[in-house]
Amino acid sequence: MKTQLKFTTKMLNTLSGIIPGGISVQDFSVITKTDVKESKKILETFFKKGIGSRQEGKYYFEDGDKLKTAIMLIKSGLPLDEVVIALNWKDFEGLTAEILEAKNFAIIKNLILTKPRMEIDVIGIRLGIAMLIDCKHWKRYSTSALSEAVKNQIERTKHYISKTSGAIAVPVIVTLYQDKIDFIDRVPIVPIFQFSSFVDEFYGNLQEMKTMET
Repeated sequence: MKTQLKFTTKMLNTLSGIIPGGISVQDFSVITKTDVKESKKILETFFKKGIGSRQEGKYYFEDGDKLKTAIMLIKSGLPLDEVVIALNWKDFEGLTAEILEAKNFAIIKNLILTKPRMEIDVIGIRLGIAMLIDCKHWKRYSTSALSEAVKNQIERTKHYISKTSGAIAVPVIVTLYQDKIDFIDRVPIVPIFQFSSFVDEFYGNLQEMKTMET
């Protein structure tokens, strides 16, 4: 167990090498300051866990792979506070969009609305309904902070449907640190760990959510 945990800790230190595109074992070793033999072992572990792909001696990663790795490390027993240091908001948004895309949603990332200026992190559209997502990469959160986030996302959703003829939209908050799905003002607050199952059940649970349309 100690050996496995030690190796998991080393994998945490190599998250910086998980960047979109192809990377060789040697380059991964340089970026992460890990010896080549250990880098090869870590990259193979990622690959076997379904993180990244391997082709012609290189390993290829996509948006969201860093967060997938982080979630795997958390589930392996590493403290959440240690893992989060290696993550950023872009990793989080990338995984959220990737989950939606894998479930046949059309994706828009970082949509800017004007007059007034507002930004929507991720939009997933399928069957004529848009899921408007605010990704909250917070180390800690409070009920008041989540309530404010919900209020702001409702305003963004109103702005979106006012600019989009015939739109039907549902505001959603996705977080990294919540334990379970919750609702504030009928807006779902979904931990990333449960986002995939939330999407699977999305259409069956629409009556429980704040649905807005023009």
